[in-house]
Amino acid sequence: MLHYPQIDPIALQIGPIAIHWYGLMYLAGFALAWLLGRWRIAHHPCGLTLRDLEDIIFYSVLGVVIGGRLGYVLFYKFDDYLSHPLSVLYLWQGGMSFHGGLLGVIVVMALFARHKKRRFLEISDFVAPLIPLGLAAGRLGNFINGELWGRPTSLPWGMIFPQAGDDIPRHPSQLYELGLEGLVLFALIWWFARKPRPTGQISALFLMGYGVFRFLVEFTREPDAFLGLPAGGLSMGQLLSLPMIIIGALIYRQAAKGWFRAPKQ
Repeated sequence: MLHYPQIDPIALQIGPIAIHWYGLMYLAGFALAWLLGRWRIAHHPCGLTLRDLEDIIFYSVLGVVIGGRLGYVLFYKFDDYLSHPLSVLYLWQGGMSFHGGLLGVIVVMALFARHKKRRFLEISDFVAPLIPLGLAAGRLGNFINGELWGRPTSLPWGMIFPQAGDDIPRHPSQLYELGLEGLVLFALIWWFARKPRPTGQISALFLMGYGVFRFLVEFTREPDAFLGLPAGGLSMGQLLSLPMIIIGALIYRQAAKGWFRAPKQ
């Protein structure tokens, strides 16, 4: 049995200004995406420039924040926010959804592709390998905050989280997600993307990989107290991950058939 190491969520305090580790993890995630993107442009020419990369990352920040917040509102606490609509703006109170953030980034990529007169899946294939390490940084931020803890366990690495309000050893599910959705998914997609692939398959692998890993980890993650398990013993995270797996599998299969190849000139 392990005890959660009490980590101050504030990394730096300058007078009334507090810099939180969670915010720094977001910055680290986007910085890693920028570095990886530069490497891909240099070693896998795709017609994108460094300026394009900077534009994608800048607008993706907006997509993640706006989409993540709206996704949390719609998927998790719609009735509460409907009663107090202004609280949607209270980002400092927490409440972000990965699936909502993903939808926000998809919208950004679609608009960028249209502006550049490129196919959407070409852009998403470039972006997909840049995402997992950012997810790993975000899950590390969750662990530092002592939030999103797991369900009770008798395993030797079960951890007591004071924030849970009890002395029950629990799965450190944030670290499971860091490892699977972050490090393992990054290694898988980075390895897969090292060679030319049919347009759409890299994006499809990200959707399937994240969906499967998130679905599995959710069995160890404590459901939100206000939501529980809304359908057939499945959590909201699992319900939102199933469409990712299905859509990813469909895109992967159709990409193998050449559906998304550029038309011959």
